[in-house]
Amino acid sequence: MRASLTLAEWLVRLEQEHPVSIDLGLERVAEVAGRMGLTDAPLAERVISVAGTNGKGSTVAMLDSLARAHGLSTATYTSPHLLRYNERLRFDGAEAPDELLVEGFERVEAARLSSKPISLTYFEVGTLAAFWAIAERAPQIAILEIGLGGRLDAVNIIDANVAIITTIGQDHAAFLGTDIEGIGREKAGILRRACPAVLGSHSLPASVYRTALELGAGVHGLGCDFSHHRQGPDTGWCWQGRDGEGNSLTFEELPDPGLPLDNAASALQALALAGIKLDGETCRRGFSGIFLPGRMQWLGNWCLDVAHNSQAAEYVCARLAEREPLGRRIALLGMLADKDASAVIEALAPQVDAWVAVSLEGERGRDSASLATLLENHAQRVLHRADSPRAGAEWLLGILKDNDEALVCGSFFTVADVLGWYDARNSQVDPEPASTSRRKT
Repeated sequence: MRASLTLAEWLVRLEQEHPVSIDLGLERVAEVAGRMGLTDAPLAERVISVAGTNGKGSTVAMLDSLARAHGLSTATYTSPHLLRYNERLRFDGAEAPDELLVEGFERVEAARLSSKPISLTYFEVGTLAAFWAIAERAPQIAILEIGLGGRLDAVNIIDANVAIITTIGQDHAAFLGTDIEGIGREKAGILRRACPAVLGSHSLPASVYRTALELGAGVHGLGCDFSHHRQGPDTGWCWQGRDGEGNSLTFEELPDPGLPLDNAASALQALALAGIKLDGETCRRGFSGIFLPGRMQWLGNWCLDVAHNSQAAEYVCARLAEREPLGRRIALLGMLADKDASAVIEALAPQVDAWVAVSLEGERGRDSASLATLLENHAQRVLHRADSPRAGAEWLLGILKDNDEALVCGSFFTVADVLGWYDARNSQVDPEPASTSRRKT
């Protein structure tokens, strides 16, 4: 093992070592976790896991902000990242330093080679390294985002005190299939016997509830056990729920976090069930100033959102409908070949006047020509085709008028590349294009 590898060198090495980028199953990763002692004791005083098709990142961000506002030390583990791998692991809101991540990779490498060698994916190594770092720091609360699916995702080797399922829709069909009930069972695989389950959507598959009942997990459903409603344009929103002892809680005049309120309500309910004594004024502070890159992120007249399935695209469309553009709204769209591009186009079309189709490279990439053809088959106007998101953004910048808006969406890779282009234009430094082999979505 080369102890002198930099973080960048480690990431390149991890991309190349396992034969496939996604290899669902817990046997290999659990064995290495056992060698590292990661399952011998809890990672933190409280652990909350978050699964779902959409809304995981925003839920994690709000959980973290609320917990820190209440004075708790926090760790969050999320995926994928946009610009820096360090984004995946944060302590008290700050990105983990390179040195800590490198030491984590070294610990995982030593463990996987300590007996019979075990091959691990990029994501599995990163997950184990993050868990080692969290255990070392011993925060008061660890918030873990499930990467893909639930039952067989590497994050699921850790038992959570409270589990959240945000939404469930069709995505990652190559790995999860297209049967919504089957997808629901996979997502519900993060639930644990006798532990609270926060179900944060009004339309979850019946299989989720069946799994929870079979496990004896305490079900807390949106619209039944906790709820939210807007109080008015200037008075915020109201949340109602219960703590772990069943006591009723109500917080009014909460500020709009700029993220889905279903997820905000779920975050509050999960923290209450985790034994945190919530305070209304503290919750108001926690919801103020939350920023999540790539989720309805506005840079001037450019809006960037990582929406890559119909459910997420419908949310983006609804948010865009709330504002009346003075000029054209042009969408820069780049999608992976294993995503349902037709469904995303149909969802966004009511709020888009014209499109720029861009290519994404890599084993899962989709070229701009095929994407443009698909757009035209949906009677959409295609202005331009580009070889990359940043090339498309450069072209789009040249034709945008002052009153026009640009929407960048379709993939984490699309948004990451355009964010890199945007930063390069401001810093005059040309970063490496986003690699589609380094992230899972």
